[in-house]
Amino acid sequence: MSSPQEGPGARSFRSILFDDPLCGASTEPPPQPVFFGDLNLDRVVAAITGGREEYDLKPLFYAPLMCVEAIDYRHDVFRDLEDPALFGSIASFAREMGTMRAHLAQAGKLRYERQKQAWFLDAAQVYCDAVGRLAGDLTHVTLRSRGFLGFREYSTGYVDSSGFVSLRDEARRLRADLSEVRYALHIRGSRVRVSRAGDEPDYGADVSRTFEKFRQGAPREYRFAFPSGAEMNHVEAAVLDRVARLFAATFSSLEQFGRDHRDYLDPTIGAFDREVQFYVACLEHAGRLEKAGLPFCLPTVSDRSKEVRARDTFDLALAHRLVAAHAPVVTNDFHLEGRERIFVVSGPNQGGKTTFARTFGQLHYLASLGCPVPGAEARLFLFDRLFTHFDRDEDLQNLSGKLEGDLRRIHDILEQATPRSILIMNESLSATTLSDALLLSRRILEQVVERDMLCVSVTFLDELATLGDTTVSMVSTVDPVDPAVRTFKVVRRPADGLAYAAVIAEKYHLTYPSLRRRLAG
Repeated sequence: MSSPQEGPGARSFRSILFDDPLCGASTEPPPQPVFFGDLNLDRVVAAITGGREEYDLKPLFYAPLMCVEAIDYRHDVFRDLEDPALFGSIASFAREMGTMRAHLAQAGKLRYERQKQAWFLDAAQVYCDAVGRLAGDLTHVTLRSRGFLGFREYSTGYVDSSGFVSLRDEARRLRADLSEVRYALHIRGSRVRVSRAGDEPDYGADVSRTFEKFRQGAPREYRFAFPSGAEMNHVEAAVLDRVARLFAATFSSLEQFGRDHRDYLDPTIGAFDREVQFYVACLEHAGRLEKAGLPFCLPTVSDRSKEVRARDTFDLALAHRLVAAHAPVVTNDFHLEGRERIFVVSGPNQGGKTTFARTFGQLHYLASLGCPVPGAEARLFLFDRLFTHFDRDEDLQNLSGKLEGDLRRIHDILEQATPRSILIMNESLSATTLSDALLLSRRILEQVVERDMLCVSVTFLDELATLGDTTVSMVSTVDPVDPAVRTFKVVRRPADGLAYAAVIAEKYHLTYPSLRRRLAG
């Protein structure tokens, strides 16, 4: 088979995911980022990719993009896929390619060589039909993205290439030849004789005429199906061998077809089949949440401006769980402007502070993948590294103690961080006294300010919100009528000085619910 790279699009199209491999494509599958667990991104990716395990999509979510142009490339592809006609064509292509892979897998499981050859032929024919149909469909839709325009050019050139035309025509011709095979079985006792079909009389007409005089009204149908598994038994295989001897030229061509087109799948077509599922999976996952009234958008992403904002945003992992349980999802807003870089989030426990921090991290990470993000609108920063420092249970194997372990982790983060990094801290340094925690936290945030990093710090230390003009106070709110009820709204306002008091009250069972229970008892 001649080279599949004959089409004119072969010179320009690389990937539906990567316009420039230097902006994020990797030759080796990357590992899951270390912060995924802290931000619940492992759950987000599992929800997005669920049901598509055959494509191995998770590694595609482990490779953030390094330049805004690469993100714009994906955004344009997402916009093209908003066209139902294009989305339907891609869905149809995916189903057919799935059928092709199922045929190839079945061929690999079978014992008899001639049956393997037939399943291989079916797979090749399904492939040719799928690629040809998609290439034709792409000529009838309006495309604007460089990704789809490039793939349309590539696929058009590919289906016109001599290699593809030869594969398609040979498969069709061979299928037509096989459909013309007719043979007769002569069965006497345990002996079976196979011969070419001749002019054997059709006794069906004679039987019908004989019993016509006994007809009483419309006859009932007595249909039944013969069991038909994919695997042949030894008798069927022996019959097929004898049929192949009778039609030697046809079955020889079938065998030769398998040898000549063993590697018929074009690498670029195969890569497209997998990579386009990245977009389909994201859109279908977002669509399920949009049906519940939750908004998604393609964010504006900048690698220069750190003035970030989002409106009506939410924790994607939490939303997936709440929507499944038919529970409401609370959305929040945030923004940083001018010299502002750090959100200091305080308020009562279980009020949505950690959820807010995770939301901030999820938004920026999903934006770095070029994905739609949860929210009505968003402007986000393209980071080089994303770090998390969440409170950890004490490791009994570590003799240095919890506080020293926390400090070592934050030291390592600050050693690696740059002005383009993002740091998300969740109740760090909780294993020490109030005065020491305040002193150490001040020193850490001073290092963050010095590096001009974006940061979210969830803390019970309200004083951190007033370190300077780079810090912004965000407070999780409660119901003004019943302070025991959390609203899960995190709003931009000065800290009220009650966060640490709330922690102490909860520790000593002096919270409003605790007091009510004690008084009732």
